[in-house]
Amino acid sequence: MAKFSKNSMVLCFWLAIVFVMLSSASASTRLKKFDHPTKGDGTLNFLVVGDWGRRGTNNQSHVAHQMAKVGEKLDIDFVLSTGDNFYDNGLTGIHDTNFVESFTNIYTAKSLQKKWYSVLGNHDYRGNVEAQLSPYLRKIDSRWICLRSFVVNAEIAEIFMVDTTPFESKYFTDPKDHTYDWRGVIPTNVYTASVLKELEKALSESTAKWKIVLGHHAIRSIGHHGDTQSLVDRLLPMLRAYDVDFYMNGHDHCLEHISDTESPLQFLVSGAGSKAWRGDVNGLNREDVHFFHDGQGFMSVELTPTEAEIKYYDVFGTVRHRWNRSKLLHSAM
Repeated sequence: MAKFSKNSMVLCFWLAIVFVMLSSASASTRLKKFDHPTKGDGTLNFLVVGDWGRRGTNNQSHVAHQMAKVGEKLDIDFVLSTGDNFYDNGLTGIHDTNFVESFTNIYTAKSLQKKWYSVLGNHDYRGNVEAQLSPYLRKIDSRWICLRSFVVNAEIAEIFMVDTTPFESKYFTDPKDHTYDWRGVIPTNVYTASVLKELEKALSESTAKWKIVLGHHAIRSIGHHGDTQSLVDRLLPMLRAYDVDFYMNGHDHCLEHISDTESPLQFLVSGAGSKAWRGDVNGLNREDVHFFHDGQGFMSVELTPTEAEIKYYDVFGTVRHRWNRSKLLHSAM
């Protein structure tokens, strides 16, 4: 009887751990929504930058300078970060000086003193993830908004920020010499399934004129890392099904614009906030590739209820690519 009781206690202990892990993974994927109003005329302007946090080196400061000028000209409403916010290994804790040295002290222009909505990249997972997600950082710099997955409701547009790193199995099976902070996402099959479930629910309920999904990893890219097959298999069908207009990402340190071959969806890569110039491309001659720039830069987005204009800027502030789309008012109803 005593032996049975001991084994039962052990079994209950492990079941309790599994329950907590499952509950934690499920709870962490509930998509919190941030309301961000448009301007009085109903328009929305913002910048998109990724893979940037290097304490100003690798041309990060130069990109920030050009962002400031464009931000002022467009009177931007906010900035979106596509992840890999702090190199090389995220933040060590909430008091890590890398936060101030790579963010607060770099993006100092008045035009950039707007909310920064950010997702995590794979390099961020190599640090203390909880620190980067901590509300304490907003006490240091109130601009910083970083969660795993969430929604920015900007009236004419809804932007669905998605935590894509846990979808990549290679970080678990072949981490090389890196250590990742997987707190809150284990077991990953439960976590990623919950992310997709919550995203689908949010997309199905959205009545926004423009639907934008943003993650760190690419669905389509001809850059160094290329396509992310797990996202092609699991996320892309959902984006097509719910008429998402744009999928934005970083990870590849370049600027790209690629059209989907089966829907109006556009793949927009903006991961050139600092270190770039990898010098390698995959399949450059694909007909659906409209633009590729192997260098530093960022992207701007200008939206009205019926018009979208995307521009890519290089490190000198030159517009390297411009693209427009129009849609009827009733198309989002």
